[in-house]
Amino acid sequence: MINSLKNTLKLTCTVVVCMLFTLHAQSQDLAILKYKGGGDWYSNATALPNLVKFCNETIDTKMNEKPETVEVGSTDIFQYPLLHMTGHGNVFFSDEEAENLRNYLISGGFLHIDDNYGMKQYITKELKKVFPNQELKELPASHDIFKTAFAFPKGLPKIHEHDGKRPQALGLFHENRLVLLFTVESDLGDGWEDQEVHNDPEVIRLKALQMGANIVKYAFEN
Repeated sequence: MINSLKNTLKLTCTVVVCMLFTLHAQSQDLAILKYKGGGDWYSNATALPNLVKFCNETIDTKMNEKPETVEVGSTDIFQYPLLHMTGHGNVFFSDEEAENLRNYLISGGFLHIDDNYGMKQYITKELKKVFPNQELKELPASHDIFKTAFAFPKGLPKIHEHDGKRPQALGLFHENRLVLLFTVESDLGDGWEDQEVHNDPEVIRLKALQMGANIVKYAFEN
């Protein structure tokens, strides 16, 4: 009886949260995802403000140029149709956090994870808690996310070199909808940062910002 009551309350809370998400997601904004495990979720401090400014100027978004930070296990994530996650190291999701993130994603949310180098081995393992029966799949260059605002006929652009490997855009899906994008061996976030941080040529920074705008537009419209 007690377990049945707990399950009913849990289901009711999930439904309420999903309804709230539907209302809040109309605001079209993004937030930084804070996670546990010791990884530097706060890296690339100037990246998102620059991306937001670029999107507001080029694809007519009206996002806050100082993105908020939300924790994986908080219902605050449901206020944002797009979450951005990055870092170099360890990532850990508790079972409750994984469930919260899953509810967010299947309710219409979108998560972009940008590997800032060294994150892949950790996040791949934690994502199995979110979608136990799924494996990350590489998106073909023909996917809509590569042409929503700016055309990338060859797929994900290479921004920074690390291991001499090609850039990959990996995805997870729910009911045929792309709900999570994991960009690897590209380092988009470094390209979004202030020019003096990495001294990237403007043409490289522009590619990074344009691909970022594609991600934002795709997340807001799908």
